[in-house]
Amino acid sequence: MKKNKTFFKRMSMILLIIAISFISIIDIYIHEEIHTSASVSNKKIEWGIKRNDNHEQPDVGSENRKVLEENNGITLGNSESRAIYLTFDEGYEAGYTSQILKTLKENDVKATFFLTAHYVNTQEELVRQMIDEGHIIGNHTVNHKSMPSLTEEEIKKEVMDLHQSVYEKFGYEMKYIRPPKGEFSEKTVQVINSLGYKTVMWSFAYEDWNEQKQPNEEKAKEKILNNLHNGEIMLLHGNSKTNTNILDSIIKEAKNMGYEFKSLDEFE
Repeated sequence: MKKNKTFFKRMSMILLIIAISFISIIDIYIHEEIHTSASVSNKKIEWGIKRNDNHEQPDVGSENRKVLEENNGITLGNSESRAIYLTFDEGYEAGYTSQILKTLKENDVKATFFLTAHYVNTQEELVRQMIDEGHIIGNHTVNHKSMPSLTEEEIKKEVMDLHQSVYEKFGYEMKYIRPPKGEFSEKTVQVINSLGYKTVMWSFAYEDWNEQKQPNEEKAKEKILNNLHNGEIMLLHGNSKTNTNILDSIIKEAKNMGYEFKSLDEFE
């Protein structure tokens, strides 16, 4: 009996030591995670580019590009490739997307459409057409809020609620995201990356989003063509009448200049 008591006493001590050690390891891990999270910057980055009108890749900011690419994001393709990746941001339907899709189909071009929840919920037929015709659907979040202003949980909700909605409606799983307003931070890009998404910025855009102040078609066309460059991610807005009217000639002239329109799935 005395030997049994001694045995159980020793076993209790061993188990206690193991438990204390385990708790200490967990405590160290938690504190390390908190420290790591706190050390990641949430300073807002407002995406911008410096165009050069000479068909060379523009300056997108070396530090901003580094933050993206270290977290699986993209903004510029291979400088040796004559590829253009055409993308559209769509927050709501202004009546032009059907014509845009028609033009893309006629020119055998696949694009990426970054959609908000409002667009997905109000334009199911157009979204289905995009998918059926081989275009990519990208996540532009539920409410188009600046990500650095949100908590980590709010970011996840903005992204994954739309992700789930698109999957349920269309059986389509999105994998590319464009941060609303072109605003992000090192922290938000890391959160997005942890959700399995690739952040996609752009290397060309112009003032095309204001329906009340649409750009002159000839000047817009000249600006777009003068800034074509290797590995370009082109951003246009689907609510632009100007874009709709000049898209066919932009595609044809870009091809005549030796450029090839590729899908983001072919990005290099």
